[in-house]
Amino acid sequence: MSTTTDQPAVVGKLSTLDRFLPVWIGVAIVAGLLLGRMIPGLDDVVSAVEIDGISLPIAIGLLIMMYPVLAKVRYDRLDTVTGDRKLLLGSLALNWVLGPALMFTLAWLMLPDLPEYRTGLIIVGLARCIAMVIIWNDLACGDREAAAVLVAINSVFQVVMFAVLGWFYLSVLPGWLGLEQTTIDASPWQIAKSVLIFLGIPLLAGFLTRHYGEKAKGRTWYEEKFLPRIGPWALYGLLFTIVILFALQGDQITSKPWDVVRIALPLLVYFAVMWGGGYALGAVMGLGYERTTTLAFTAAGNNFELAIAVAIATYGVTSGQALAGVVGPLIEVPVLVGLVYVSLALRKRFTPHSPVGSGVR
Repeated sequence: MSTTTDQPAVVGKLSTLDRFLPVWIGVAIVAGLLLGRMIPGLDDVVSAVEIDGISLPIAIGLLIMMYPVLAKVRYDRLDTVTGDRKLLLGSLALNWVLGPALMFTLAWLMLPDLPEYRTGLIIVGLARCIAMVIIWNDLACGDREAAAVLVAINSVFQVVMFAVLGWFYLSVLPGWLGLEQTTIDASPWQIAKSVLIFLGIPLLAGFLTRHYGEKAKGRTWYEEKFLPRIGPWALYGLLFTIVILFALQGDQITSKPWDVVRIALPLLVYFAVMWGGGYALGAVMGLGYERTTTLAFTAAGNNFELAIAVAIATYGVTSGQALAGVVGPLIEVPVLVGLVYVSLALRKRFTPHSPVGSGVR
């Protein structure tokens, strides 16, 4: 994907796959929903290929999706990101202070009569994104190196803070406010396992591919020959993941349309506020287009796999909490795809100059 500052030029250079991405994603969602309705017992079939509670088809899709993008990262530039205190502090504040608090507030304001869905949404708000955000950031021409660093930081905080924040927002804070209290069952190992699989494996593979690829053939060959060959597989993996995800929950989604609408409304507000807040904060701090975009998408995305796994482990696969987790990506995918195009349209409002090592490519 090109990153010139002229938006029409950017769109003109997109591949057919990129240019019609909303269409492909829409087709994948519909195909998944129809597949789930047409094949009775699909859940049982997929459950048969789970490994320690991790859905193998979804894991394969996510790994295929993330590997090409992480293979593009210039790992020799990561120090330019770790030294950017404004970016790091802004990301921590958005992801671990504003995000959970905002979802808690929206869930209680908009679903006061639906405790199961409310709890499911709060769990979604606690699971910060470490997978699909890599795709959205790359499509929007954000800073790849910054995205790699921020998702790594989110991963560490996720292992350490997820269960603590779950206890606070589901039990302690509601108790202080005189509201209904509940709990979640999320061990540090369960969260660490999710991080190791969905970030650790593709991150290590991407790093080793670049290291040995450049060593064997040189950087020019690696970036001009190898990367274009593997690049499309990121979107193939994304589309495969979407089909499987919606196929597994197609029956629940299509049989409870009004419930889906009720769950979707706070999610729409959440994504808009988090993404807009990230963009506003990045612009105020003068981060430049690439890092502002990365800040916004890492703030708006959520780790749906972890949220769904925790909801199922705690409340059951047919619970309202699990359904709320499933509706998360149903809303997140099309909304964040739309925000990719909004981001590209906003590029002209930024000066062409970007921070050193910001990932312009």
